[in-house]
Amino acid sequence: SIAARSRGMHKTQGFGIGGPPVNEGSRIEPFVLLAGDAATNDLLDGVDTTWNRVPGGAEIARSIDEEIAKFNAQDAATHVSALLAIRRRLAALPADPVVSDKREQLDRIIQACLGLEVDTVVDRAEVVPGETLKLRHTAVVRSRVPVRWTAVRYPSAHRAINRAVELRPNQPVVREASQVVPASTPPSQPYWLRTEGTAGLFDVDDPSLIGRAENPPTLPIEYVFDVGGQMLVIVGEPMPAADPAEPALRRRLTVIAPVSLRFIAGVQLFAPGAARPVTVELTAARARAAGTVQLDAPAGWTVTPASQLFRLAAPGEHARFTFTVAPPAQLATAPLGASVEINGRRFNQQRVEVRYDHLPLQLLQPPARAKAVSLELATRGHHIGYLPGAGDDVAAALEQMGYEVSSLTGADLTPERLRGLDAMVIGIRAFNVRTDLAERLPALFAYVEAGGTIVAQYNTLDGLREEWLAPFRLRLSRDRVTDEHAPVTILAPEHPVMNTPNRITAADFEGWVQERGLYFPDQWDERFTAILASGDAGETPLKGGLLVARHGKGYFVYTSLAWFRQLPEAVPGAYRLFANLVSLGK
Repeated sequence: SIAARSRGMHKTQGFGIGGPPVNEGSRIEPFVLLAGDAATNDLLDGVDTTWNRVPGGAEIARSIDEEIAKFNAQDAATHVSALLAIRRRLAALPADPVVSDKREQLDRIIQACLGLEVDTVVDRAEVVPGETLKLRHTAVVRSRVPVRWTAVRYPSAHRAINRAVELRPNQPVVREASQVVPASTPPSQPYWLRTEGTAGLFDVDDPSLIGRAENPPTLPIEYVFDVGGQMLVIVGEPMPAADPAEPALRRRLTVIAPVSLRFIAGVQLFAPGAARPVTVELTAARARAAGTVQLDAPAGWTVTPASQLFRLAAPGEHARFTFTVAPPAQLATAPLGASVEINGRRFNQQRVEVRYDHLPLQLLQPPARAKAVSLELATRGHHIGYLPGAGDDVAAALEQMGYEVSSLTGADLTPERLRGLDAMVIGIRAFNVRTDLAERLPALFAYVEAGGTIVAQYNTLDGLREEWLAPFRLRLSRDRVTDEHAPVTILAPEHPVMNTPNRITAADFEGWVQERGLYFPDQWDERFTAILASGDAGETPLKGGLLVARHGKGYFVYTSLAWFRQLPEAVPGAYRLFANLVSLGK
């Protein structure tokens, strides 16, 4: 039940399941034994999880059981003395990971029984290396157990505030301090994203972090207390003050670059040997940011000028810088990078904000990069309309091909507006998420009949009526091709879509990412021509990934191929084939 509720927080694809608690109950989950002795009564049969596995642990277990049996939830502080005695005995046991883990748990229990609360508020959520933070430490105890606050320690800075004060019940004690963030501190980034991974795997440079849900604190704080003659250390981190409207969504302190960068276009298409301008945008995080900006390209690619000076006066100020990039004479794919140098230190971070109503703002700072592709690409037509669906970057890819792209609303789907388009592309899952399309279908199909071309990308089965998808019968399934390397058979090699203006071959299906396609149609009207077939190993090849039909003077294309994945990843063959789709009839 808890897992089902958490899945309901997967907002991007509507993965929520379940319903009211009254619908929840027990459910059998299969368990397959792959190795080892079979369990008889419990999955952990034969595994000792008790204190008996620790030398001297039996006596500890008895003491713990006694406290649990007589626990007084109305006055938990009455147990602190006994818990401290258990803690003292734990400290005398031999070093053992289980003991260390239980010691940490016990410290949290003692803190809870004391009603001891700590907090540090920092004056801002984001800090640039070298800046000074103002910190406001607060501690309060809710019980009458004597507690002395002896120190606040900053382990990363190797300094502390050593000043003892007695805490009185329900009387917060505040200590103010300042802390310099070392100039060498790297900008914050989730530890599993710090280095480049491989397909399906993250590369973690510090194995000790594996398994953590978040990075360790940027500026860890240790609150040191004397309780009954024992030193109790509570580890925390500074956080900005809570938003009164969303007090539970406090951000963590984040180290940011003084200047962030981004390429105006994440994919850059080149003709072999032909130079073109590439623009990068800088945004200042702090006032008076100045230095040089440069593009980084691999061998065989040239960038001019080598660098440019920049000066940004105020936080949030933007400036764009254009470089001329020349690709090699042959076909090639390469990463382009951008960076700035400020006071001898280099930064290459792009600012990416992840915002959801139920989460604090998540800030990612990956390297600013673009994918550069030198390829033979021909196009026909000029003006394409794009009808957004659930969200993809296909419109930007069309602009990189050289098309003028107009984003369309439901109100734009009129014969007069559509008449000026050379082709129209419908975004992913548009028929699932847009309720305004059903009444516009006659205009769309009339546009095709009059000589237009529509390319409709994949939809899912959720809330879908078949007559919405195409001018002819078309039934979707849940079939997909999950292997991006799955062989592709060209079923209609002489069809215009495979020859004009780019001749498509097997090589154009190399280098695809993540999957071939999803939610393939499994039945369609005979007026559709199946162009391709592909399937995962051991499965019957699917033929519904690319269907093309003549309708009057125009073409209607329904395609479940994963263009929304391939085009942002600069897959050359995907660009060439998609150019053919929107060029049909031209």
